[in-house]
Amino acid sequence: MSSDVRPLVIINAVALTPALLGERTPNFNRLIEDGFLAPLKGVFPAVTCTTQASMVTGALPSQHGIVANGWYFRDLAEILLWRQSNHLVQGEKIWETARKMDPEFSCAKLFWWYNMYAAVDYSITPRPHYPADGQKIPGIYSHPRHLGEQLEKSLGPFPLFDFWGPGAGIRASEWIAGCALELFSTHHPDLTLVYLPHLDYNLQRIGPDNPSIQEDVAALDRVAGKVIDQARAGGADIMVVSEYGIEKATGHVHINRLLREQGYIQVRDSLGCELLDPGASRAFAVADHQVAHVYIENPGDIGPVRQLLEKDPGIERVLGVEEKVPWGIAHPRAGELVAVAEPGHWFTYYYWLAEEKAPDFARTVDIHRKPGFDPVELFTDPDLPSVHLRIGWRLLQKRLGFRMLMDVIPTDASLVKGTHGRLPETPDQGPLLISSRSDLAGGNYSMLDIKQLILDQLYGL
Repeated sequence: MSSDVRPLVIINAVALTPALLGERTPNFNRLIEDGFLAPLKGVFPAVTCTTQASMVTGALPSQHGIVANGWYFRDLAEILLWRQSNHLVQGEKIWETARKMDPEFSCAKLFWWYNMYAAVDYSITPRPHYPADGQKIPGIYSHPRHLGEQLEKSLGPFPLFDFWGPGAGIRASEWIAGCALELFSTHHPDLTLVYLPHLDYNLQRIGPDNPSIQEDVAALDRVAGKVIDQARAGGADIMVVSEYGIEKATGHVHINRLLREQGYIQVRDSLGCELLDPGASRAFAVADHQVAHVYIENPGDIGPVRQLLEKDPGIERVLGVEEKVPWGIAHPRAGELVAVAEPGHWFTYYYWLAEEKAPDFARTVDIHRKPGFDPVELFTDPDLPSVHLRIGWRLLQKRLGFRMLMDVIPTDASLVKGTHGRLPETPDQGPLLISSRSDLAGGNYSMLDIKQLILDQLYGL
């Protein structure tokens, strides 16, 4: 730790909004009483990778290039989501700027995205093992390399299946919080970035209007409170940020099926299933919550595709070349068109027209193979009889060394009850900023201000 700075811990409490604070959030409330709460003006699209990149660079997607949680890599003719290399984020990050100002500056980046190969001192991120036999085995990637081994010895193995999928819950956030507590006490970084995703899960599963969401809010407050208490006892300042708010999901749009029905999408047969063939398609969409990047090979197709999409009642607007500029998303990685869903609606990635032609990964948790984000991965199929027995049988097959497919995920988009990606209707429903520093209160803060706000707190600028 640099002797010239007061340490700062930033907690990313995913999906926490001003409207969710109340009697079930005593730890956040105490922090607000000592400091302040302010709504945080977000960036578009309001999704994880984009918002985090904007916070650490102070730039829009049109500058840092993270136009969604994934996009079409034109030179590869492949759709890739949830990549981890920090090299994908263009622009100078907060830790790079701080180190120019103070060569002794140190930073810990705990589960914030684009974690791998970031020029930080300590980093931890999920990184499952994929042996040649088709298994997916929980694992983490760390820098320094031995750091992950040390943390798993003290905290136990990272609970990957609590981080995403039907079993996603509080245990993953508890593990990450424990990781933050240990690093803060042993390594004393100047800046610690902590990612707590718990609240996001049930907001998508059961929706923000469900009364039981308050139990999830209370669980997040309890876990965050441990980090807040130890950090403040150690002399650190605290900031709590969130990436977006989640609104009630009332409908969905099968955008790729629209395009396929009009002959724009090509698929290839693979053992009786259909795989999207983006390189051979005239137009296709990379769906990401309430935003979809539509990639179009022939400029002559842009007008007809736009007209097709604008007719759909679940699509609010379609951004073309000129419209993408004021929305901050005019970057070569963006689609030729960007579709924005109507309030309450979201985009599926589904492209098959007959259920028996769905790819085998459709009914599994497979965030890297699906050509779009799939929130239905948070559910087990309610139409499967004895689904828990099926899961147990699949796990037994795995333990016995057999190849198996954990095919328990539904393809019913109506199960999803919460969504995000659009900018919020009101500040109360959007992202927030909580700080222990009362002297910084009163500002109209944007997500683009977070980088400078960190520097101000560390170095008194």
